[in-house]
Amino acid sequence: MADTPAHEQGAHHRYIMHYPEHGPREDDPHYKDFEHYRRHTVNSAICAFADEVDDDSDCDGPLELHHAHIEFALTNGVDFARLEHVYPGISNPDDVGAWVESVTNFQWLCRWHHRGHGGVHCAAAADYEASKFVTGLIT
Repeated sequence: MADTPAHEQGAHHRYIMHYPEHGPREDDPHYKDFEHYRRHTVNSAICAFADEVDDDSDCDGPLELHHAHIEFALTNGVDFARLEHVYPGISNPDDVGAWVESVTNFQWLCRWHHRGHGGVHCAAAADYEASKFVTGLIT
């Protein structure tokens, strides 16, 4: 028997994001690539969270296309040495915008797993990952 009974605990995260200078996304020449991919894959897409655990019972809302590694607004702040280490061949600053709007950086998620308070944009990374395996962890 466990010494600590089941319980609920609030979690609050607060920090400051430092976004580099960037223009409107719609003015980015690679935005058309995002839209093209979205239009051509949305009908066959499934939530990546649900796909990974083979269970979509936690999914809620329509599918949304998520930038899995680098959001558009962060493109101008990328440390190319770090990016090149993880994604070889992408150290050219002229190519990073195209990479940000490419299949390598895309992931379909339902609205809950994307922007819901238990989603990748809101929950702490460790909590989001654990929620794949502990049903009902985040409500």
